[in-house]
Amino acid sequence: MTPEDERAVRELLELHGHFSDAGALDRFGELFTDDVVYDVSGLGGGVLRGLEELARASRALGDRNPVGHHVTNIVLREVSPDEVAAWSKGIGIRTDGVGSLVYLDRIVRTPAGWRIAEREVQLRREPLTPYPLP
Repeated sequence: MTPEDERAVRELLELHGHFSDAGALDRFGELFTDDVVYDVSGLGGGVLRGLEELARASRALGDRNPVGHHVTNIVLREVSPDEVAAWSKGIGIRTDGVGSLVYLDRIVRTPAGWRIAEREVQLRREPLTPYPLP
């Protein structure tokens, strides 16, 4: 992975929080593939497929959406020249408290640039609970 690719992938992960918090759901195409698989089963939301379903689910949450998504501890591993595995931590600030998350992503190079093709979101509720590591 070139330094430029790494910068682009990191920015992609960071922009998710900005777009989500600003309600810019119509810009999710800049972050995700059209056929993204977004697994929020760990949050009780099942598996969402495609940009439209992802945006619709975000809108349906309404006031239960976090007011702040903060991505930290980003670790990237090149799978191939056109695919990256990413692990990151998320802190979700809600109106009723704070949640800790783990994002497990498969990121692919597309003609439009790097996009998240698959994301699994795991809610962290208990210390020392295993999850896949890099």
